[in-house]
Amino acid sequence: MSSPSPVLIIGSDAETRSHVTTVLEFLDLHPLAVDREADLLEYLDARPGPYMILLDNCGDVRLMGEVFRRIKAADPYTPVVLLAREGATLPAELDADALARVRLPLRQSEFEAALQKVRTYRENRHQEGSPRSLELFRNLVGSSAGIQRVRNMIEMVARSDANVLIIGESGTGKEVVARHVHHHSNRRSKPFVPLNCGAIPPDLLESELFGHEKGAFTGAITARQGRFEMADGGTLFLDEIGDMSLSMQVKLLRVLQERTFERVGSSRSQSVNVRIIAATHVNLEQAIREGRFREDLFYRLNVFPIETPPLRERTEDLPLLVNDLVERLGHEGRGTIRLTEPCVESLTEYNWPGNVRELANLVERLSILYPNGAVDVHDLPEKYRSAEVVARVPVRAEPLAAVRMAPTAAPVDEADARTDFNAIHRLPHSGLDLKEHLTSIERDLIRQALDDSDWVVAHAAKKLAMGRTTLVEKMRKFDLNRDSQASEV
Repeated sequence: MSSPSPVLIIGSDAETRSHVTTVLEFLDLHPLAVDREADLLEYLDARPGPYMILLDNCGDVRLMGEVFRRIKAADPYTPVVLLAREGATLPAELDADALARVRLPLRQSEFEAALQKVRTYRENRHQEGSPRSLELFRNLVGSSAGIQRVRNMIEMVARSDANVLIIGESGTGKEVVARHVHHHSNRRSKPFVPLNCGAIPPDLLESELFGHEKGAFTGAITARQGRFEMADGGTLFLDEIGDMSLSMQVKLLRVLQERTFERVGSSRSQSVNVRIIAATHVNLEQAIREGRFREDLFYRLNVFPIETPPLRERTEDLPLLVNDLVERLGHEGRGTIRLTEPCVESLTEYNWPGNVRELANLVERLSILYPNGAVDVHDLPEKYRSAEVVARVPVRAEPLAAVRMAPTAAPVDEADARTDFNAIHRLPHSGLDLKEHLTSIERDLIRQALDDSDWVVAHAAKKLAMGRTTLVEKMRKFDLNRDSQASEV
């Protein structure tokens, strides 16, 4: 494991700093020992901030508390692990708000468990601006009555510790809602740990949830934490809970009732403080009637239900969703596109069985096909075209990506270049078919780039400043090949 940002070791004890530094270097982390306040402030203000902070009490618990509060004031999302000597008593505030606590000198299993918590926390934390897949955008975008109702319910339940059941079709953003509940709760400084119950084979789900001891089953070569341990103090999000087997439902119910569990292969009970947020696209009440879901577990989970509306019931939000998705593509450095009004109007007529996830996939696909271009209704895949909108919108020229000309051998005067361009592209008196003319220019430029690159597609795509996939699509469209076998290296 390697961290791109430093791991700060804060404390005045030189022997402790040296011991911890040696361990971190062995683990391919990047330790930085800090014993001056000025250095600490400099690292906290840096962007990106530290990967995590190891905070030593150095025998002065009061000072440790002050430093901890300063860290959280600078960035409440920074993972802080407390270093405590054997038998040391730390303030309850620190123990409650720190991500983990390990004893000095460091013990391998205990320290590895803390690092696993940090990894999980960093992967799943709610932090504005961190890249995530497009369908999991941070904001609940829209102004429809349905999405406003969801926001209100999040606000009502977030500060409590009540279990939440999120109901809705696939692709409606159930994990987005769960992350918002966690972010606005008192557990926001602790991990948010997701688990898709439908994606884990039934015989492995118990180990994923509760962890296992070394040798508990074939392949268990080391002990491993489960999701409950990783989420201790925070939130465990159980997605697709309706796909969980009945035998596993019994074990989950016991943990919810007793707040204790045992790792697979162990008889030692461990206490856990976790808030459960579950989600499903299955009608659980129907599943209860069919004997596929336990009624007692349903009532444990369904303390506060939140229903996510499908996209077809809030199409007035679609223009805002499209803008948000396009903006995030740009922030992630994957180019941008502009959808014309008729194009967006046509999308509002579609039924969206895949909901927001399907919309996100479409926007990403269009950005690959038409990088930095304008997308009209005629450019949409056929199933997204509304017949009514298509009938009243004239066919226009194909959207073109911004073309970057290759550098010339010698600098060219801007005025001369503009004069040459006007001479080459002067409109004939008789007029011309603009679409056909632009298509011809694009085909010729692509063929030139391929010839110059000996028909190696990756090199030609670089010359044209476009993605390789986009170029392959255009080669198919224009039927461009060299002896019908263009290299796609």
